[in-house]
Amino acid sequence: MKPLRELLLVSSISVALLAGGVTAAAAHDRGPGKTATAAAEDTRATHRRGQLVSVDHLRTLSAAQIKAELKSDDGGAWDTGAVRYGVDTYRVVYRTVDPSGRPTTASGLVAVPRGGERHLRTVSFAHGTELFKGDVASVSDEVWSQAPALTYASAGFAAVLPDYLGLGLGPGPHPWMDIPSETTASLDLLRAAHTLAPTLGRHLRPDVFATGFSQGASAALGLARALQDGADPRFALRAVAPVSGAYAFRDAALPSLLSGETDPKAGVIYTALTLVAFNRLHHVYDTPGEVFRKPYARTIEGLLDGTHTGAEVVAGTPATLDGLLTRHGRALLTRPTGGLAEALRLTDGVCADWTPRVPVRLYYAAGDEQAVTANSQHCHVTFHAHGTHAPLSPLGTPTYAGSRHLGSHQAGTAAVVRWFGSLA
Repeated sequence: MKPLRELLLVSSISVALLAGGVTAAAAHDRGPGKTATAAAEDTRATHRRGQLVSVDHLRTLSAAQIKAELKSDDGGAWDTGAVRYGVDTYRVVYRTVDPSGRPTTASGLVAVPRGGERHLRTVSFAHGTELFKGDVASVSDEVWSQAPALTYASAGFAAVLPDYLGLGLGPGPHPWMDIPSETTASLDLLRAAHTLAPTLGRHLRPDVFATGFSQGASAALGLARALQDGADPRFALRAVAPVSGAYAFRDAALPSLLSGETDPKAGVIYTALTLVAFNRLHHVYDTPGEVFRKPYARTIEGLLDGTHTGAEVVAGTPATLDGLLTRHGRALLTRPTGGLAEALRLTDGVCADWTPRVPVRLYYAAGDEQAVTANSQHCHVTFHAHGTHAPLSPLGTPTYAGSRHLGSHQAGTAAVVRWFGSLA
């Protein structure tokens, strides 16, 4: 049992929440103007985006083995009603760009059914927050990490699961909640999968179904927006099904953290991630001591670099926000200004700044202790104001390891695979 997996079962903290969205092109629109050399490098990187660097065949599973694995999860069995085929899984490393548009690499998991149609529709699944680089689908063998890939691929789809930047085999820290880079990483893995498929005797059809859980719910909306905007003519957005996202970070998610409405320890970790991750791309603070109390001001940035397990992060953070934040830190989160305000404008644009022209369902669990329901309600109202019917799709009160937030991932996966199947 891996440390983060143990954390999920012991404390019911997913640490898998928040994100926001803008178009994929916005990943190149930050910071000072580029030199001619940097611009040329960006152009070359764009031409290589999605190019395969390496492919490793990981597993071959029969339908019976998939059902057994999905039922074996210690936190609670996954639904197996959609399992029809065996599955092959592949770890893919591919070329993409970082938040500044510079060349880098990322990893992800691609899963294809053994049998069924040769021409496959694709499900892109974006995962929730993971603190440790090794707790993502391309490198982790935990059922929690593998279940979405096995569920969608065994139902007859090609399943594509990006690790995002900085997780899995990707270099550097993960730019948490940075939807521009999550969008480019997701899009470029689709491109890599398009290249890989013929070598497996398959072909990816244009239809892409986008889904994701928690942090990945907003990441999925970012990819959906890019596809609808024509980011790659080989792909066409077919439907979007985010699960338990934090789509109104400023108006719902952040206030719920500060008020103690969410799980206290989860709130501490999410708040720390918010300040540290945003500060890597936006100017939120000059020194950690401005927003974090001692002794955490000295350790928090290193603790959240992706090389520490979830258990280590829990042990290295206080039990309450009052133990974490300085007076200025809490005031900044209560009334965001400067770089934090700009970052929140981007995260909250995930529902506010575009109008989907495909079927959308917003899945959520009642009483979610991490992604409060007000997030989904806010997104629903915003899309409705734009003329988009995005119905709220309640999942009841499912639990996984005692958590409704985690339970919504299981229940949402079962609901989404059936909905996508009815559209395909």
